[in-house]
Amino acid sequence: MTDWPPGEGELDVQSLRVVKAIADEGSITAAARALGYSQPAVSQQLRRLEARLGVPLVERVGRSVRLTEAGRVLARHAPAVTTALDAAAGELAELRGLRAGRVRLVGFPSASPTLVPRLLALLGERHPGVSVTYLEAEPPEAVAAVREDRADIALTFSYPGDRDDPHRSSASGLSVRSVGADDLLVVLRAGHAAADGDLVDVSLLADEDWIAGCPRCRGHLLELCGRSGFEPRIAFETDNFVAVESLVAQGIGVATLPRLAVESFPQLPGVVTRPLPSSERRTLHLVTAHGAERVPSVRTVLEALARVLAGPEGTASRN
Repeated sequence: MTDWPPGEGELDVQSLRVVKAIADEGSITAAARALGYSQPAVSQQLRRLEARLGVPLVERVGRSVRLTEAGRVLARHAPAVTTALDAAAGELAELRGLRAGRVRLVGFPSASPTLVPRLLALLGERHPGVSVTYLEAEPPEAVAAVREDRADIALTFSYPGDRDDPHRSSASGLSVRSVGADDLLVVLRAGHAAADGDLVDVSLLADEDWIAGCPRCRGHLLELCGRSGFEPRIAFETDNFVAVESLVAQGIGVATLPRLAVESFPQLPGVVTRPLPSSERRTLHLVTAHGAERVPSVRTVLEALARVLAGPEGTASRN
């Protein structure tokens, strides 16, 4: 008995994965390593696909290779096809009672020391058959990773009034779920007059030097202060949370940080935090391909993330 080969000009999912891996990794050798195959096996599969299609898919440039226009067409369509087939395989697996699989998660930096460890602990306790790989990235890169089939789930955030919200046009065709909120805190030196109340009036900080964070956080700081009638005088920029608190503790300036960032390490002496109004909270999102939740392992991780985000340990405050 012989295998039933694809007909002339037909595509198969494994060939699409090979072409997509070459596009992602930049070489046949790296693609083979990413897929867990030998380099000769990938080269042979690529040659067979080119013969079936009647067009070259890669071309040599010096000592490296790159995709031809035909190869780029296949790489562009590969994520939608492979996601749909993975979903179908997932539904069949569910019918067989399978509860195992590997899920690729990408998340923003302040989730790495807070939400992600809780997620992995929960999965290890309740779903030991599900393994998770994790990559840290800011929201625009995380959304792109899902679109390009380099991740199954992206944990992202957006700020109110964010002009460059990555969950709009760049997430077109993807599934975006809002799953929680993260308070925005003002970070002040201990004894600062603005720390007297429960909530901080940002307009009282108009004459302060400010310490700005990542590009998205900096953009929201400009929006926040603009709504309070002033442009912040940004003296320093760093996305290192510890550095922000250290600068504040030394009286260099004031700052805003999300609660998850503040909770990711022990608060430094000489620093206090106070919340901004709830309208300034950032929204947390889960981004996937449409239909990805039909894959049992992906759905398991999505449900576990929702529990972690909803749990009391995810909303603890610190002053």
